Amino acid sequence: GIVPKVAMISYSTGESGSGDDVEKVREATRIAKARRPDLLIDGPLQYDAAAIESVGRQKAPNSPVAGQATEFIFPDLNTGNTTYKAVQRSANVVSAGPMLQGLNKPVNDLSRGALVEAIVYTIALTAIQAATC
Repeated sequence: GIVPKVAMISYSTGESGSGDDVEKVREATRIAKARRPDLLIDGPLQYDAAAIESVGRQKAPNSPVAGQATEFIFPDLNTGNTTYKAVQRSANVVSAGPMLQGLNKPVNDLSRGALVEAIVYTIALTAIQAATC
């Protein structure tokens, strides 16, 4: 029952920055919007602009996602893994991930210190991915 609001995460929000890393997120956002026009997708967005309503209104006032993202897509495994662990442990929430997309078969990651809940969620999500391959 949660409407997906997908934030494509970068160190830059909107047009505030440039460089290869930001361009990669801009291009990924363009492709995602073209392939799934039915979804609310925006990027590049900094994590705070994607997750915190007041910051989203300030940094990306015309975004349908900023400040209310339900899905966070990171540009690479390093950034995704680092951020998800920081959020999981500091906010005391269950996080599953990183979930890798775009491969022929489901491939997902669990750290050595993964919590039991995260293992169960990752197994369930991997099974769903396998069923759709």
